[in-house]
Amino acid sequence: MRAFLAIFRIELMRILTLRPVMAVMLIGPLIYALYYPQPYTNEALRDVPIAVVDLDDTTSSRELVRRIDASSDVAVAAMLPDQVSAEREVHGRQLYGILVIPQYFERDLLHGRQSPVALYADASYFLIYQRISGAVVAVARTMGAEIETARLVAANIDPVLAAAAPDPMPLTAVALFNPQGGYATYILPAAFVLIMQQTLLIGVGLLGTIGNDAAARDPAAAAAGPFGRVGGKLLAYLVIEAIVLPFYLIVLPYLYGIPRLGGLAVIAAFCLPFVLAVSTLGMVISALFRKPLVVQLVSAALGLPFLFLAGFSWPSEAIPEPLRTLTVLLPSTSAINGIVEVSQLGASLQAVRVPFLTLWILAAVYGCIALLLNARSVREKPVSQAYPGR
Repeated sequence: MRAFLAIFRIELMRILTLRPVMAVMLIGPLIYALYYPQPYTNEALRDVPIAVVDLDDTTSSRELVRRIDASSDVAVAAMLPDQVSAEREVHGRQLYGILVIPQYFERDLLHGRQSPVALYADASYFLIYQRISGAVVAVARTMGAEIETARLVAANIDPVLAAAAPDPMPLTAVALFNPQGGYATYILPAAFVLIMQQTLLIGVGLLGTIGNDAAARDPAAAAAGPFGRVGGKLLAYLVIEAIVLPFYLIVLPYLYGIPRLGGLAVIAAFCLPFVLAVSTLGMVISALFRKPLVVQLVSAALGLPFLFLAGFSWPSEAIPEPLRTLTVLLPSTSAINGIVEVSQLGASLQAVRVPFLTLWILAAVYGCIALLLNARSVREKPVSQAYPGR
């Protein structure tokens, strides 16, 4: 126990005194927390500017334009005389869509004929395209249903039946766990888990590759076995993450208005194997590469693949099956699914038992590998000191 506590104390002091490690494990998460969520703080796009080409210029066409402009997603920024002028504005990135109302729009509606309107939207930005098309389609359907209802009532149809005829199965959509339907509520909780993994992974990797003179000088630490060395270091990492994890999973969701329904005890219980799995994986990486620069380069190179393989920025169903199988070896894959469910959706540990057990298995497997590599490095050290030329 004395050797275990000595390793814990020394490793904790190294985290707080080694500038590269402190920058990655403590300052890095703070910087990420400040700037990463900023592009998503508005949650959803609002008032995307479009142009309207009203070739009919009647009461009905102006009412359609007024309703579209009143929607929260689209703003009618320009009324232009022809489509060529509107296209020029779109090509100049001043506007992002064109709504063309055809001539005889009102006359066709009054005669009970279809009067299609044309919408041209910038599909190079899928969020912009989704907002424009969704808003225009919703307004057009609502107005069309009202016109059809009025026509049926004028034909002596019962008003109740006339109102039900254009829309016999009305849909009421309720957004669960993301009431704003925003992008930040969807992506930030998963991105936070990935950030915590990357910073902890790099920090542990650096600690394993930077020389530890304090442990060699301390008699209790020098006498520690593989279990004492690995266990003491893991305890130090748990202490640091006991500060970082609540900040990311409790404080930041509160500051950015992200729903959180899970209890603190459940979140803490699920995060325990996640921290252990990432820490032991970092020990394995540091034992394999042995140079701080290589650890940093490898971790930085793996950051983008980790992002896409996590399954939230790119759907996991679209990932090839062999790669999807390999993602199980990454703690973030199970941690993102589990932490999002227990923190945002209020799930119990029983409901997330598969990712929870997967993280424990990863922690055990990587921990055993770290113990073996640690024991081997201790055996090789006296030999390398006896033969400096090796």
